[in-house]
Amino acid sequence: MSDVTKKMLLLLLGGVAFGYSYTPQRQWKILKEVARAWKEINREKLKKEIRNLYRSKLIKKKENPDGSCTIVLTEKGKLKALTYHFEKMKVEGGKWDGEWRLVIFDIPENFRKGRDALRDKLKEIGFYELQKSVFVFPYECKSEIDFIIEFFNLRKYVRFGIMNSIDNELHLKKIFNLV
Repeated sequence: MSDVTKKMLLLLLGGVAFGYSYTPQRQWKILKEVARAWKEINREKLKKEIRNLYRSKLIKKKENPDGSCTIVLTEKGKLKALTYHFEKMKVEGGKWDGEWRLVIFDIPENFRKGRDALRDKLKEIGFYELQKSVFVFPYECKSEIDFIIEFFNLRKYVRFGIMNSIDNELHLKKIFNLV
């Protein structure tokens, strides 16, 4: 798949992410990223890649009542776009809201590769390993965690929670530079 196709899928996914964003700050960030990526796309290559995406069933055309057309990602296209975005996934900090996000898991030995991959990804995006299968993070990240869990197909083994206090909070605040 070409770089133009990858960018197009990520742009379309940006529209999906915008729709699921709850805060104006996150929406504004998504709009800035989409605008920047859009400027970098070669228009001739874009037309060619749209045809290829139709053929591969990653996008579909939707006719609107006013006569205009909208290009939307199919489920297959969303999965493909999310897979590309997975490697660059980050969780933005911002102002701490005083709550701790907790990821807890108990993954059987026969899913060891998934367990190790989940642990590595949590560390990579900034989680702190509180215990062997307990990770903590101070910022909003539910949608990212949901995606990671689905990506590794571990939904039934992983729990996500939000706490407003923990007994070693001062230690955690130092780790995340919140003091």
